[in-house]
Amino acid sequence: MTASTQFTRDEIETGRRLFTGGWQFASAAGSPASLPPMRGVEIALAGRSNVGKSSLLNALTGQKSLARTSRTPGRTQELIFFTGGEGLTLVDMPGYGYAAAAKAKIAAWTELIHAYLRGRANLARIYVLVDARHGLKETDAPMLDALGGVAVSHQIVLTKSDELKAAELGQRIAEVEAALTKRPAAFPKVLATSAHDGTGVPELRAAIARLLKERRR
Repeated sequence: MTASTQFTRDEIETGRRLFTGGWQFASAAGSPASLPPMRGVEIALAGRSNVGKSSLLNALTGQKSLARTSRTPGRTQELIFFTGGEGLTLVDMPGYGYAAAAKAKIAAWTELIHAYLRGRANLARIYVLVDARHGLKETDAPMLDALGGVAVSHQIVLTKSDELKAAELGQRIAEVEAALTKRPAAFPKVLATSAHDGTGVPELRAAIARLLKERRR
């Protein structure tokens, strides 16, 4: 099943409307004590450093500079909260797997992320971003292990999928989904996206809109 066949036209349109306008920076948290009060529903983007979290967040909201983008790995060192319509908050999480960062900084990021995962009752899903060119790496394992140990829904989203040919992308999706069979807590289907050409962005918006609908039932 491809990403484009998972959602109806109505769901795609609902997702488009959900992300139309009104997005703004809300707050940043560099420690567990500085996490903002819970409000509405939160969706978080996680992934290795430089995987394209900020670029995808910008593509989702249709705002080119809402989230800072950088070619320097490890630049996002806090949890960054952005608020939009219908009580939805998007969270840009610190990138992981950046070996050149100081050990103390990596430990602080790890403590912050784990505190966030354990204590956020309004967190509907974590989207774990994986570079389509490389697939899952050993550096993804600690995050997936942590997510498997807490009651937080999570799903893999491939980024930069425009840089692979269709057959290569299909193979990569199959590889990742096969690996996820060993992680029963993970959502079994993978979404493929590209912030560069917009591939998969409508489907990701629709997936988030579907989550909001399910949470409100």
